[in-house]
Amino acid sequence: MNIQDTVKEKYGQAALRVVQGQGNACCGATASASSCCDSTDPITANLYDALQKSELPETAVLASLGCGNPTALADLKAGETVLDLGSGGGIDVLLSARRVGPTGKAYGLDMTDEMLALARDNQRKAGVENVEFLKGEIEHIPLPDNSVDVIISNCVINLSADKDRVLAEAFRVLKPGGRFAVSDVVVRGEMPAELRRSVELWVGCIAGALEENDYKAKLVKAGFTQIELEATRVYRTADARDFLLAKGIDVDAIAPLVDEKFISAFIRAVKG
Repeated sequence: MNIQDTVKEKYGQAALRVVQGQGNACCGATASASSCCDSTDPITANLYDALQKSELPETAVLASLGCGNPTALADLKAGETVLDLGSGGGIDVLLSARRVGPTGKAYGLDMTDEMLALARDNQRKAGVENVEFLKGEIEHIPLPDNSVDVIISNCVINLSADKDRVLAEAFRVLKPGGRFAVSDVVVRGEMPAELRRSVELWVGCIAGALEENDYKAKLVKAGFTQIELEATRVYRTADARDFLLAKGIDVDAIAPLVDEKFISAFIRAVKG
């Protein structure tokens, strides 16, 4: 099974779990495989404030598997068109739709049928009309060139096996002057490959996080300018102690090599 099929299966299971009332979406059938499936996980916990949560159906909040809150950091304006790459249960799409108002529009793009069904049900419950959920892959965005003002995403681009294609597609669909404003997991500096693989399993469930300078270089290659990368959360080995110990890893020995290397970051760029 390739990474795309694995991601699709995992998030399909997560959506079904929410629909069936079994709690936090990340605690699916693969819960034993990753401590990211702990409802108190420091990556997914406390990303949205009480006011934001109160505006949305509970199932939209439970289905959130992100590492940040791009809607709180992106400067969305009334009348703009927003696209969320990997929209999941729709939490960021619905929040964006309220920010851009009735004259704006928010698209959500997801490849998982179960998540799309959940997102559309959450849209119905929220009573938000200026939203459209699309089925597709973030490597092949089903929208025309120069059609979107802002692209957001919440810890999804790191899961793609072809990040260059994702960024090229994002550039294509953005209008001139359009903004790329995403949350993602990023690696700071180098670390031993075998340690990176073990820690990535915890950080993103199925992670392929880029080193921060590599991320910036790929944005430049795609044509973006005004690139900024701001750390929003820094992860320490202690946060993953139980998970790493279960994998037979000497946490105390590796701590100096991996502490504060994985971060959640808010990444901004502009289509010139």
